[in-house]
Formats: sequence, C-alpha cells, structure tokens
Amino acid sequence: MVSKDLLEILRCPACVREKEGLLKVHKDTWLICQDCGRKYPIVEDIPVMLIDEGDKWQQTEDKDLPIPPPRPQ
Repeated sequence: MVSKDLLEILRCPACVREKEGLLKVHKDTWLICQDCGRKYPIVEDIPVMLIDEGDKWQQTEDKDLPIPPPRPQ
C-alpha cells in the first residue's frame, strides 16, 4: 500500500500545471486522476506515474481495470 503522506503530494503529471491533478486510489492498486481520467498502476507499492502509462488506461472503465495491474513494459 502507498503511504498516505505520499498520496497527499502526488498529482497527475499530465494535469498538474493547468489543473489540480488530484488522484484517488482505486482498490489499492490504481491511482486515477479526477481531472483527466488517466489511470496509473501501483506495482509493488510504487506508483508508476508516467504519462504514457496513464494514457494506456485512460479509456478503461474503473471496474474493468486489471487487479493486480500488469507490470509496465
């Protein structure tokens, strides 16, 4: 699980300059941007905050996200 302190400071790297980029935790394995809908996997308790990774899952419904997330390639 990602620490609460870290979650408080993390922001969506694609949105943070123009919007808040606040993230919500989904099933302890994904971070979802509340502004753009990009989804960032949490792999071995480490958020993968790469815009390209978030883009891959942007159109996937929250309920359809794989648990656990696949490792980024």
